[in-house]
Amino acid sequence: MGRVTQRRKVHKFVLDGSPQALEFPVRHREDVLAVEEPLEIRLGELSYSVTMRTPGNDFDLVAGFLVSEGVIWSPEQLVSLRFCAGEDENGVQTFNVVEAQLRPDVARPDTGRNVYTSSSCGICGTDSIEAVHKSSHFSPAADPLTVPVGVLASLPDALREAQAVFDVTGGVHAAGLFRIAEDGSPELLCLREDVGRHNAVDKVVGWAFREGLLPLRGTVLQVSGRASFELVQKASLAGIPVLAAVSAPSSLAVELAEASGMTLAGFSRRTSLNVYAGRGRISVPAPVI
Repeated sequence: MGRVTQRRKVHKFVLDGSPQALEFPVRHREDVLAVEEPLEIRLGELSYSVTMRTPGNDFDLVAGFLVSEGVIWSPEQLVSLRFCAGEDENGVQTFNVVEAQLRPDVARPDTGRNVYTSSSCGICGTDSIEAVHKSSHFSPAADPLTVPVGVLASLPDALREAQAVFDVTGGVHAAGLFRIAEDGSPELLCLREDVGRHNAVDKVVGWAFREGLLPLRGTVLQVSGRASFELVQKASLAGIPVLAAVSAPSSLAVELAEASGMTLAGFSRRTSLNVYAGRGRISVPAPVI
């Protein structure tokens, strides 16, 4: 998996009470870790943001980040993406700087703020629902999508089955974009994994942006962690009508979902889920009499 993972020697302590554990309580072995490295995003020659991410699909990450910031929303607005020269102490190209060239008529954001984004937070300065609406060019409110409740509850398992990096590291988040057909069946369009849950979502949105698929009507975004405000924000700005998470949402995430006309589900498991906003999009089978 290249720079996505890294092998490290570890000391494993075994405390299960077995005779082997008592005789050899410490075992030397290799473990596989998810790589985390900084990525600097430049608009032209000016630095705009630095985010900690798992290398891979970096152009998708940058495009999705700019969509999430409300900077771009149409592929024609992004002229090019390229890796800038950058070397480590051994003279090896790091691929940790991406330069985005925007169309001349695209309004440049404040490039002097030097935003730093950790792998756990992707809000990047947008701290109110009003600010999100000012940046939004797509509204999921009018999306007529209906999702069978059983299909929605099945998506975490479908996401997990496709998580190749998590299988070997156990240390990355995932975001999966599913198209819901007229008969209610789901199709996985794109899955991305990253140490940052917001990066995984940006990589999915960026993929869709570069494929010319925005707004993402008729889709569900399934994420592996909690539903935070920034994830609802990113889904809303991409026109995604349904966001489902395996863990809990925050109060502000629910408020933004309601204000944006989105459906927000949490604690989505195989046999149950909670719907916090947009209940009208969830269809339930008629009871058997």
